[in-house]
Amino acid sequence: MFSIPNKPPISLTPRAVSHIKLLMDNSDALALRVGVKKGGCAGMEYTIEYVTELDKNDEVIEQDGVRISIAPTAQMFLFGTEIDYETSLLESAFKFNNPNVSEACGCGESIKFKDI
Repeated sequence: MFSIPNKPPISLTPRAVSHIKLLMDNSDALALRVGVKKGGCAGMEYTIEYVTELDKNDEVIEQDGVRISIAPTAQMFLFGTEIDYETSLLESAFKFNNPNVSEACGCGESIKFKDI
């Protein structure tokens, strides 16, 4: 994983931690895996899935009692990202504040990364 000493590769806001705890309390998963895949109008999309077995190549982040694993293919794209959880009148969702994104589609569901 790309890293800076004493700085986690991704961070979670208190709202994200709270929601992940709620999800994990209702699951037998060990962690949530965060990744990226091709798709959407801007070219890439974030993925989040439950994992019951940690992959030896995943970067595992533990913060405030929750565990996130980062898929190996996503590690360079997610470095420096803050994950938040926002609730509005129309939707509730994880929001990725990612410094590596160069543009996003109008609906906010897909992103394009800076040349890395």
